[in-house]
Amino acid sequence: MVKALAHLCFIVKDLDVAEAFYRDMLGLTPAFDFINDDGKRFGTYMHIGGRSFLEMFIGDVAEPAPGQSFQHLCLEVEDVAAAVAELRGKGAEVTDPFFGSDGSWQAWISDPEGNRIELHSYTPESKQNVALEMK
Repeated sequence: MVKALAHLCFIVKDLDVAEAFYRDMLGLTPAFDFINDDGKRFGTYMHIGGRSFLEMFIGDVAEPAPGQSFQHLCLEVEDVAAAVAELRGKGAEVTDPFFGSDGSWQAWISDPEGNRIELHSYTPESKQNVALEMK
């Protein structure tokens, strides 16, 4: 039934700041905007890769929705250490790379709203690869 992750949606205080972070810091590509009847932009889609997108709308981010369990967004990168070096070169605060219990490399950064983002590189031993090989 489900083929892939189509998009993840965030509510952000400042659409321009959020878009700049994902475009300039993480390299996502703007795809299209949502424009209201008054011609004002109130949302945007950013291309992550393949047919996956990040959707963002302007809104009140003061309180999470009741029962909300969102923890983080995970983005696959080719080489976590290289991604960390590039991000630090752009002035970002990002953790040192480390080997996770799933057998994959990871590092962590937060967007301007405080949403946690895991940067993730699979290895041949990654549990995700092993699980796919079993199918």
